[in-house]
Amino acid sequence: MPNSAAHPTASEMTLAYELHGNCYLNITWHCTLRCAFCPKFNGTWEVQGYDLLITREPSVEALLTAIGDPTPYKEIVFCGLGEPTLRLDTLLTVAQAMRAAGKRVRVNTDGLANLVHGRDVTPELAAVVDSLSISLNAQDEATYVRHTRPKREGAFAAVQAFAVRAREAGMEVTLTAIDGLEGVDIAACEAIAGQLGVKFRRRVLDRVG
Repeated sequence: MPNSAAHPTASEMTLAYELHGNCYLNITWHCTLRCAFCPKFNGTWEVQGYDLLITREPSVEALLTAIGDPTPYKEIVFCGLGEPTLRLDTLLTVAQAMRAAGKRVRVNTDGLANLVHGRDVTPELAAVVDSLSISLNAQDEATYVRHTRPKREGAFAAVQAFAVRAREAGMEVTLTAIDGLEGVDIAACEAIAGQLGVKFRRRVLDRVG
C-alpha cells in the first residue's frame, strides 16, 4: 500500500476527476509496470492538480457515487496512476452502468490484461468499452523494458498482441508513446501501430493528463 502520510483520508480520496470534459476514474494504485517516468515514482501522485493517491481499492458503489450524474461528460475514462484492468470485475461493472446511461467508455491501459489474467479478456471489455488507449511506450523490447520495468516476461510482445485482439473484438484502439523519453523513436512506434491496424497518438514527456 502506498504511503498515505499527508494525503487524503479514505473519505477524501479522489476517485473521479474531471479533465477535458470527461470523467476520469481512479480505481487502483496497483500496476503491472514500474515506469520510471510515472509521477508516483518521482515524489508525487498529482495529476493536473488532483491528488490521485488512494489508500484502499474503491467499491463499485463508491465509484458510481463519485461519478454522480454522468450526463455532462463526453466520456467516462478509466485512468488513474494504476492499471485499471487489474480490477477487471469492478471496471466491467462500472463500465456497464455507464454504457446503460448512454455514455461512451474508454480505458487507458498498459495493454497487459491478457498476460496478467491468463486469458483473452478483450471480448469482455468490448461488451462495455468503446475505446482503448494502450501505452506502447517504445519501438523495441529493450527500450520498453528500460523505461517501463515490467514485472512479467514478454510484456512488450503481449502489448502488441492485446492491441490486435482488442481491435478484432471491435474496440477503437490507439497506441501511444512518449516523445522525449531517451531512445524512443516516435516514428517507429507509429509504424508499429500501422502494422497492427490501429491508431497512434504521440504524447509528451512530463505532460500528464
